[in-house]
Amino acid sequence: MGLAYSKLVIKAESQYIRQPSAMWGSKNGKVLDRSEPHAIFDVGKGSKYVLFDSKGVGLVNTHTIRCKLYLYSNMSLYTTNGPITITCHKRIAPYLEQEVKELGFTVEETFVTGVRLIGTINDCIRLNLNLRCASQVLYSLKKFEANTPDDVYNNLVAYPWENILPDPGYFSVTSNVLNPTINNTMFANLRVKDAIVDRLREKRGTRPSTGSELTGAVIHLFWKNEQAEVFVDTSGDSLARHGYRKIPGRAPMLEALAAATILATRWDRVSPFVNPMCGSGTVAIEAALIATNTRPGLFRLNYAFMHLQGYDEAVYLKEMETLDKQIIDVPGLCIIATDYSDMAIVSARKNAVAAGVADLIKFSVCDFEDTEVPQGAGGIMFMNPEYGERLGEESELEVTYKRIGDFMKKKCGGYFGYIFTGNLELAKKIGLKAKRRIEFYTSIIDCRLMEYELYDGSRRTMHHQDDKV
Repeated sequence: MGLAYSKLVIKAESQYIRQPSAMWGSKNGKVLDRSEPHAIFDVGKGSKYVLFDSKGVGLVNTHTIRCKLYLYSNMSLYTTNGPITITCHKRIAPYLEQEVKELGFTVEETFVTGVRLIGTINDCIRLNLNLRCASQVLYSLKKFEANTPDDVYNNLVAYPWENILPDPGYFSVTSNVLNPTINNTMFANLRVKDAIVDRLREKRGTRPSTGSELTGAVIHLFWKNEQAEVFVDTSGDSLARHGYRKIPGRAPMLEALAAATILATRWDRVSPFVNPMCGSGTVAIEAALIATNTRPGLFRLNYAFMHLQGYDEAVYLKEMETLDKQIIDVPGLCIIATDYSDMAIVSARKNAVAAGVADLIKFSVCDFEDTEVPQGAGGIMFMNPEYGERLGEESELEVTYKRIGDFMKKKCGGYFGYIFTGNLELAKKIGLKAKRRIEFYTSIIDCRLMEYELYDGSRRTMHHQDDKV
């Protein structure tokens, strides 16, 4: 059972009060505890205590008032609107926002590492299954002030976790903490865990299982200075990894980042997509998945939302059925991926098979300059060369970047060329003027997706989407 009494209406002397918070009151009465399935309420001075029946209806006789309390709604978290925060890696938020809006949601706020909206956990199920650029989908339970770890504990031990976490059950705690009293986030996690465990042990007489593996329910604490907020993390393991990549290869691009960079291009999802230096194939595979509208939820079997009270598997299965039905065929789709390394292409093919798109990608082993570029069609050429992170590498890569410029000029007329790099000095060696420099960020490196408009003899360019940065 989820939150048993999520909203109440009190009628007292023609006064109606509606309030969704855990503790609330009015001139004529105060609800002391609505967390139990059979809750006891104290209404006004001199009132009697009333034990509600399972339908949430009870009569209260007092010396001064006569009230009838109705259960306004008996909705679980899965159907109760609340604040949702969707996180992502730095500089991906514009593309995450685009995805969320395309799913029909209204974005309330976009910030550096995510977006905020209003919805239910059933909405969170849909978001988890569909989003390519997200990391976590967090459903807010409570905001509170906290100056010390004990403040966190005291606020959370009073929360009705017995209506959130199943019995028996397993849960984990994660956090994002910036508070002067905390120098190790593990301690903040511990105080959250202690509060939940103590509450459940008091209410149920048993201790729940806990651990660091994100295989069950996940509770997330965000605590900055004196402001704290606790969430249900409906995702568990990060959504940024899409689940199909079995062999990562050398320095692979994160799937969410690869998807965001493709969304940032002018690709129309029909014309050729050419990906030299493909490595383990992440960019080419994501391009195939985007073109065919194949969503990440099809590659994953476990989410944290499956481990909460009130989980209805039928909702999840319906969403999965929708994912399967919305996959589209793209006749003549041409995605070309090459690499000079035999092992890289072997890995890329295996990953493409796992993603179900191996028949949509033409893999071959060759130097990038020998990559086939279909002529007369226009399209996208996307390359992610090395950045020269180690001493001595940069001078060697200067030649490679110059060759990349020559390759685009000689073989990619009519295309838009995209070079993803973390080294702007090397990018200058390409010898072409970038039309756009789109900001991205890997886990440690400030990067740019350089866009080059490559003209053929007639200065004809490909059909493309609206200009989006």
